[in-house]
Amino acid sequence: MEKSLDEKLATLAENPAANCFILADAKDPDMARGIASAGKNADGTRRSVTDLRDQIREIVNQGLVDIMLMSASTSEVLALEEKIFDTSPVTPAVRANDTTDIHIVRGGCYPTAPARPFMSTTIDHIQAGKTACSPAERLRGPNLGLYSVTFNNIPERDLETLEAYKAFRIEAESKGFRHFLEVFAPNVPAELHHLSPEVIPAFMNDHIVRMLAGLPKSSRPCFLKLPYLGPRAIEELCTYDPTIIVGVLGGSAGTTHDAFHLLEDAKKHGARVALFGRKIIAAEHQLSFVAHLRQVADGALTALDAVRSYHGDLAKLNIRPHRSLQDDLTLTSTQFAY
Repeated sequence: MEKSLDEKLATLAENPAANCFILADAKDPDMARGIASAGKNADGTRRSVTDLRDQIREIVNQGLVDIMLMSASTSEVLALEEKIFDTSPVTPAVRANDTTDIHIVRGGCYPTAPARPFMSTTIDHIQAGKTACSPAERLRGPNLGLYSVTFNNIPERDLETLEAYKAFRIEAESKGFRHFLEVFAPNVPAELHHLSPEVIPAFMNDHIVRMLAGLPKSSRPCFLKLPYLGPRAIEELCTYDPTIIVGVLGGSAGTTHDAFHLLEDAKKHGARVALFGRKIIAAEHQLSFVAHLRQVADGALTALDAVRSYHGDLAKLNIRPHRSLQDDLTLTSTQFAY
């Protein structure tokens, strides 16, 4: 089946200002948060990876997101074995690397230590489910991956990050594997990266532009995934090089207005992609939440109206909201949080 992602990427290649928007559900938290990855039920009990995969099946069947991002193990079950994407407009994608700054385990200190490159999976595993595979077998599985980098203004660590990304790109190109690039803000304390908060967006933008300048089209990411650090940061990237498709990540759960406003504001200032993970997982009703994200992304609802409409849906479904409507209409700052 033709994928909505491919249609939108083609449209944006012709007209970067086109009024289309790529929406992704990041259901790969098991690559970061361990037991806590699937979230909690209404009664406070933890959900299992089985629950997480059931949620993916429902959202893929709904067909409103353009990308479903998963771990390699979940992708093996849903994409390679069950083949749920074969008859869906949704594109499957897999987290291709899991740098140490997202090793968010109980009792661990890794998120505050300088990020180190690491890959649990391989391109072969993503595409074919095994190491020894033929070109034909590569066509069985996903052909899109997320690769993430974190620059900390620590020269030896940042060079290590760049070298690992270069090796990945070369292998991906040789195996016909597409990717999108996630760039995190520095994860170490300020006394180690020596950057003031107002300089961080410029630091990240310059790293991105400098890095992409050395890449031909065949090696470039399809789009970027960045924390939303305000209008100026996105506008600066889009103005400098309109061919760069900029996407934003959702950050921590926050209020419903946080999610819808982030999407609305980012699109207004040039973003054409949004990837929401914890905001969807934490939602009272994921299908309704995604439906409202889609309407905000397409301009059918404003962020404020979407919050009110979402609460109306919850009332019809007899689901108790996490917050009152008034509280859910407030904005909090979640852009720096994973």
